[in-house]
Amino acid sequence: MAANPDTSSPDGVKTLAEIIAEHLRDSVRQHWAMPHTTTPLIAAIQGPQGSGKTTAARAVKALLEDWEGYKIVLLSLDDLYLPHDGLRSVAAAHPSNPLLNGRGHPGTHDLELGRDILERLKQRNPEPEDVIILPVFDKSLENGEGDRLPEDLGTKVEPGVELVIVEGWCLGFYPLSDQELEKHHNAVQAQGHESDAAESKRRQPYSLQDLKDINGYLKSYVEVLYPFFTCFAQIIPGPDPIALTYKWRLQQEHDMKALNGGRGMTDEQVQAFVDRYIPGYIFFADGVEKGYNTEIGVEPVLGKFPPWRGHHLRVTIGEQRNVTKVEKL
Repeated sequence: MAANPDTSSPDGVKTLAEIIAEHLRDSVRQHWAMPHTTTPLIAAIQGPQGSGKTTAARAVKALLEDWEGYKIVLLSLDDLYLPHDGLRSVAAAHPSNPLLNGRGHPGTHDLELGRDILERLKQRNPEPEDVIILPVFDKSLENGEGDRLPEDLGTKVEPGVELVIVEGWCLGFYPLSDQELEKHHNAVQAQGHESDAAESKRRQPYSLQDLKDINGYLKSYVEVLYPFFTCFAQIIPGPDPIALTYKWRLQQEHDMKALNGGRGMTDEQVQAFVDRYIPGYIFFADGVEKGYNTEIGVEPVLGKFPPWRGHHLRVTIGEQRNVTKVEKL
């Protein structure tokens, strides 16, 4: 392995990517130090829309390749979205649920494809004929609704992978019991989100049943994807997470349209798009740290705590995406 690098930016303050890269490097070293280890470490990075998680994940990959020479695969949960016709099928199956009218929430990803890719990536030196192609989902297609590109436009994976990084906005979210979900929903409705009213007034109304649909889909994410993740990095915006999420996601769309000739969503569509995500943060994001809520005796088959417990890094960032707090959980 290479010598420990100086991971500070010119002003002596470590960047978000540097902090996450150090966390993953420590976990990779521990992983490969275990006897008889033959499979790559699979890590997750989670953060809200526009927080810079995708940019940070790419920077983390570049840093670790530079520092340690690791062979790394980076997979975005966004690239596991169902094809456009699959997304429309999900919407048609839940015609009254605005949270499932388009990509985004649990229920709109191809979990079987994700499991197949991660299982195959665990084989560091697959047979020559077993070519792994990472899918690519183009969000600018279908008038901004997005679609998966043909397989021949995907990314081919070379053998010998040592680290797999999966990044996504809802990775680590956990479902609640029906009782706890209803209790939380009633409390949120009573509060009225007064502190966030200015930014969330355009939010579409959602019902308890809408949340139960998402809650049900989340159970499959816990069972299918989460067992792969033994290391986790979480990005938390502060001090006003919802307002920053709207602002950052709008900036992100403007940047994309500047590069692709203007294809993508209007500002109003972006606002409506983010509106649909807010319930995910409000109801399910605590699961990244806590796993299942067991206050009323819920005992899930796979255990109540996340598999990354003890290897969970939580980084709080400010409006300019500067790091304000670092915690290891």
